[in-house]
Amino acid sequence: QGPDIGTQYRSVVFFHTPEQEKTALEMKTKLNPMAKEKFNAEIITEIKPAQEFHRAEEYHQRYLEKSNL
Repeated sequence: QGPDIGTQYRSVVFFHTPEQEKTALEMKTKLNPMAKEKFNAEIITEIKPAQEFHRAEEYHQRYLEKSNL
């Protein structure tokens, strides 16, 4: 990830149901040995309950397309 270091850049899986949480935890457990072998590191993706979602302001939507990066 280059310079994107720190907890503010960490990936997260949000779940709405116990079944989704279970699936996410199972996949993380299943994929961790491969991550350790390939990257010499564990998967640190967090798995958290979904909370109220607030859509960002319009000027943040489709940012890359609008900024021609």
